[in-house]
Amino acid sequence: MRRLFTILIGLAVVLAAAGWFLSAPARLPASATEGLEGDADRGEAVFLAGGCASCHAAEDAEDEDRRVLAGGVRLESDFGTFVAPNISPDPEAGIGDWTLAQFADAMMRGVSPDGQHYYPAFPYTAYAKMQTQDVADLWAFLQTLPPSDVQSAAQEVEFPYTLRRGIGLWKRLYLEEEFVMSHAGTDELERGRYLVEALAHCAECHTPRDRFGGLDPARWMEGAPNPSGRGRIPAITPDELDWSASDIAWYLESGFTPDYDSAGGTMADVVTNLAQLPAADREAIAAYLLALD
Repeated sequence: MRRLFTILIGLAVVLAAAGWFLSAPARLPASATEGLEGDADRGEAVFLAGGCASCHAAEDAEDEDRRVLAGGVRLESDFGTFVAPNISPDPEAGIGDWTLAQFADAMMRGVSPDGQHYYPAFPYTAYAKMQTQDVADLWAFLQTLPPSDVQSAAQEVEFPYTLRRGIGLWKRLYLEEEFVMSHAGTDELERGRYLVEALAHCAECHTPRDRFGGLDPARWMEGAPNPSGRGRIPAITPDELDWSASDIAWYLESGFTPDYDSAGGTMADVVTNLAQLPAADREAIAAYLLALD
């Protein structure tokens, strides 16, 4: 019995060590951002496509107030309620004292400057597909925005989701740099894929999740329950969305559907962002959606 107990203890130690190793935060290599210089003008387009203000500005903010990224928007889910943090350039309440490398780690790996895993309510599984130059441009743009000294609120989750180390294991299952549309045969489709799958992270709402909260690529863009529990987010696959490319592009610019309905809820905020991008970007998104299998 003593020998069996010793073996079991040893096995438990080995498994714990393996779990600790496998769940460790993984940062980008130092070379990923070394020598990069961001362009704030280009970064504004990344900011709009990424919908940063949709979560990090006040819910009722309009016009220039959408550039005050004090956080506070509440994101309900089956795992708890997540509260968007302050990402303004304030050096204490926000992220003003971060480096570009730390920002890139947060965006593309979901790792904080002090080495904690961020909850995937922050869509870094999509941002992992970003080009590092776009990350640098976004960082440069964020530095031009007004600072806010509003403190970030705590995340409202309960055990076991308070154990952030477990997110490292989750990332091993769901953090992928590869695109779901494996081949984009034209420049327009490639741009659309980048906008939909990376910057605009459309799948975060329009794709169903499995029991662990990861997106199911086998049901890509097939619609999903609203995380808040109220209603359902529609499918936007070609077999379900009976719209032309021009219908889709116009909807993303104006918020109006072909039958004169209008975007509501969080989609209205998405339209506010995408309407400020070049028309070619909205057309690229439309081309991507119509090319889905």
